[in-house]
Amino acid sequence: MVLQAEGHKAMILAAGLGTRLKPLTDNKPKALVTWDGIPMLEHVILKLKSEGFTRIIINVHHYAEMIMEYISSREQFGIQIEFSHEKEKLLDNGGGIAKASWFLKDESFLVYNVDVNSNIDLGALYRAHISNGAIATMAVKERVTSRSLLRNREGFLKGWRDNRTGETILVDQEKEELFPIAFSAIHVMDPKVFSLFPSEEKFPLMPFYLELAKSHPVYLHMHDRDTWTDMGKLESYA
Repeated sequence: MVLQAEGHKAMILAAGLGTRLKPLTDNKPKALVTWDGIPMLEHVILKLKSEGFTRIIINVHHYAEMIMEYISSREQFGIQIEFSHEKEKLLDNGGGIAKASWFLKDESFLVYNVDVNSNIDLGALYRAHISNGAIATMAVKERVTSRSLLRNREGFLKGWRDNRTGETILVDQEKEELFPIAFSAIHVMDPKVFSLFPSEEKFPLMPFYLELAKSHPVYLHMHDRDTWTDMGKLESYA
């Protein structure tokens, strides 16, 4: 379903070094590694555009100029595309979103990792976020993963677990049954998060979400019927 009006805002996280895709990223950014003959970044932009997200910002760092030149050469995108250049250093996913606040701060916005390939209904995810009143809504799916989110029966984030070591972090100490689920690296955030971000310039997103969930509802939106692949690692790409 295509969203109406002028379209919603989205951020594509594309600044990473692409180390899991070496040697494919020795001379180009991960975002421009192709599958089906089309760069990952273009796949994501076309998906966002087709589902009504027509105001997009992309964070860049590794081979940033190559990404910016590629976008400027693709006039057929026909949507607003801006860049957040992390010139001095990578800011991690949390810091990268914070740096792009100038573009994202006026409405709920979608965040999508450039190396994710999924047929998830982004319009449904966005509508679920608006209707559930959460400060953030994370797309989740039943799949094998090394690290799981923990959700309660109502679908809210209540913890995190490393399935390799057993390390567990709980949002609170309430005695309730929790269910492991995998994060799909696609989420919607209310702009109020910008006032709640840590003061550090560089920070990861998951610890922030776990801290945020102590005082604000963070909803986990199931999309089990959809396909999902992490294209950012060589074994999946192959």
